[in-house]
Parts: sequence; structure tokens; C-alpha cells
Amino acid sequence: MRRRDLWLGTAVALSAPALTRAESQRPLRIIVPFAPGGAIDLIGRMLADRLPPLLSGQTVVVDNRGGAGGLIGAENLAHSAPDGTTLGILGVSAVCVFPSLYDRLPYDPVRDFVPVTQVTSGVSLCAVNADTARRNGWTDLSAMIRWGRANPGRLSGASSGTGTTSHLLISALGKLGGAEIIHVPYRGGGPALQDTLTGTVDMMFDVPTILLPQIADGTLRALAVSSAEEFPLIPGVPGMQNFRDVGLGDLDMVAWNAVMAPANTPAEIVQRQFEAITRVMREPDFATRFRQMGFLPVTSDSPAALAELVQRDTPAWRRLVESSGIRLTL
Repeated sequence: MRRRDLWLGTAVALSAPALTRAESQRPLRIIVPFAPGGAIDLIGRMLADRLPPLLSGQTVVVDNRGGAGGLIGAENLAHSAPDGTTLGILGVSAVCVFPSLYDRLPYDPVRDFVPVTQVTSGVSLCAVNADTARRNGWTDLSAMIRWGRANPGRLSGASSGTGTTSHLLISALGKLGGAEIIHVPYRGGGPALQDTLTGTVDMMFDVPTILLPQIADGTLRALAVSSAEEFPLIPGVPGMQNFRDVGLGDLDMVAWNAVMAPANTPAEIVQRQFEAITRVMREPDFATRFRQMGFLPVTSDSPAALAELVQRDTPAWRRLVESSGIRLTL
């Protein structure tokens, strides 16, 4: 063996234990890019609870960095030290949507993040005020779209904020269906839900968790899920392929959340974190909690598989942004 090769081999062997010591001596911070109390925050806290025994006792803490639909938390992750002490739970918006939605971003989702593993898969649910639906004869999504075509400027849709997935879906629904839908943005799903319940706005898109109780008690009516086919956790609610008659048959949007690390985090650390998180995700009670929140628990086969998912999904979300006609400036 040449002296240079021997030196490199010794350096690698010496650096690996040092990284392990640095990790164990400092807490692992999981950035949640939303305020405390939401579904993603709960996922972060569940991981923080279960990971320490699988990471040599390393303390795990949740760091909420809410704002701008997840953009602020993603930026914080991108600028964190790549030393194995920071992870982030990023949604599909921060990774696949924002690059085509905003004129510029303070991070590059490919260059600045290292994929670890996907953790959830889920859909958005389209629901309408039940009284409004009965009054206007909205028996299904096609009927609502046709009513919107015949009554321009009278159909309104609530979103959890400008630039969010719910905003994109409302805009795409209107443009693809040929119906004018007045977008009414709110500061989160809760306020949007309240005004949909009172009939101040007609319909909304959001995660199923906050809508299903009101659908169950009859105050809201579920019209569709954002995926092409029916979603397993919401049986009986049709997917978009059922509405080809009003131009929505090609809409197929399945959102996800994934754990990522800052770019240049050493591969052996990423692999160790991948193995720990996927092991936790396989625990039966963990999966049950995810399903109760309206998410399918999904893990990647490897960090590389998550990178492939990002590459595969980005064009579809770019087309959704283009269909919506939305463009935002930072």
C-alpha cells in the first residue's frame, strides 16, 4: 500500500469515532417548519421520543421554525452545520413546489439537502359546506364545477395560506375545470375551516385530519381527494380520475413529508439516522398514530430512493404550479 493511501485510510478510521462522539455529546435537533400543535409537529415529537435508544442515547429535541408555509424551516436546515446534529422534516412543498412557485429561494432543495427517508404519504381533501351543497345541488365535484362555470365569481374556496398546497389545488381546480373560484387565504387550516363551516366560503382543500370530524357530523360534505384514485384512509371519497367530464381527470397530487439533513452530512451518519428512523417507523403503535392523523406511514428503501422520489415528483408539482397560475415574490 502506498504511503498516501495508508494515511487516508488512517484518517478515515480516526475521523469516524470523532463524529460519533460529537453526535452523542450534542443533542440531535429536529427542525419542524410549522408551529407547535400541528400534525408535523406531533410527528417530530414522536420521533424525538423514540430515537435516543437507537442513537446511542443521543438526546433529541424538536425545534419549531414556522412561517411561510415551511420555507423558513427549510432555510434554517439548509444553513445548519452538517455534523449529524440537525435533521428537518420537510414537506413536498418546500422541496418540489417552492422552486417553481417563488421567483427565488434562499436555498436549493437539491444542492442544500441530503435525503434521509420519507415518513408520510397523504392527500388533500376537498370538502364543501353541506348546507351550501344542498342549496346549490352539488351532489359531487362535477356538479360544483358546472355551477361555478354558470355562476362566475360566486364560488369561493378557502386555503390555509397563499402559496400552500391547498391554494395551488383550488387554483388548479378552477383553471382546469373552467370555473372561476375566488381564493380566500387564511393563516392556517383552522381559521379556513371555521369560515367554511359558517358558509362564509363555500369549499376548501386541506389535510383530512381537520376535515373528517365535520364530514362525519354532516356539517361538511367530502367531494374528492387530490389523488387520481381513492385514498385508502378515506374510503368512499372519489379520486380526480372520476371527474374527467369537467377536465380534472389528470390531476393527481399526493403529498409527502420526509426527513432530510444539511448537505455534506457524512454518509455514515445519514445511514445511521436512516436506519434508526425506519426502525421507529415500523413500530405498530407508531404507524397507528400516523393513520389517525390521516397519513400513511411510508419509509424509503434507502436515502437514494428518497432522492429519486424528489426527482420524479418535482415535474408534476411544477405542472400544478403552472396550472394554478400562481407566482410569488420573496
